[in-house]
Amino acid sequence: MNTDPELKAWSKAVDERIRAIRDELELASGGRARLLPVTKAFGPEAVQAVREAGLTEVGESYAQELVVKHREVDDSEMSWHMIGRLQRNKVRPLAGLVSLWQSVDRPELADEIARWAPGARVLIQVNVLGRPEQGGCRPGEVERLVVRGHEAGLEVAGLMGIGAEGDRDGTERSFATIARLADQLGLAERSMGMTDDRKSALAHGSTLVRVGRALFGDRSSSRRG
Repeated sequence: MNTDPELKAWSKAVDERIRAIRDELELASGGRARLLPVTKAFGPEAVQAVREAGLTEVGESYAQELVVKHREVDDSEMSWHMIGRLQRNKVRPLAGLVSLWQSVDRPELADEIARWAPGARVLIQVNVLGRPEQGGCRPGEVERLVVRGHEAGLEVAGLMGIGAEGDRDGTERSFATIARLADQLGLAERSMGMTDDRKSALAHGSTLVRVGRALFGDRSSSRRG
């Protein structure tokens, strides 16, 4: 955005969208699910808009974006979630910044997080359909990875998954499988659902819904000040 009036108008619109989706989640889940705004590809002003709307959690997909925004926003009350696919060499710069690592999908990554962020809170990402473009372990590997996380001293809080774009049945199957696995393993957190499939995720017991576009608009025209 180029002018303060434009930024104010955009922030007001974001605030209204956040309130509307929070109400939607409250009604659909009975207060079980909370909204995680995803500020990927938007500048620090998106994080500030979230804060002004009364939320203190944001999700980021890219390590460098998270590091930069964390520095520029400089708000000790904000909690940062790493939700994107993560290489081991990106763990160290994020240690101490991330409050929830949502995309743990292999033992080596769990070990690396434990090395640089002892006791960190994590989710195991599950790739039910085996789609190569998505991160996540296969359902049959989840229990072993949960055990590995615990043994490494991590707090394994739950599971995370991504729906199948353009495949309603696949999305339903993915969310149902993740919910079943979480129940079997006694894991409370289920990070499922984004802008287009949040209703399905809520129906399957999501506790954390990751929304970006429905709050901030099209990322191809992201506003960076």
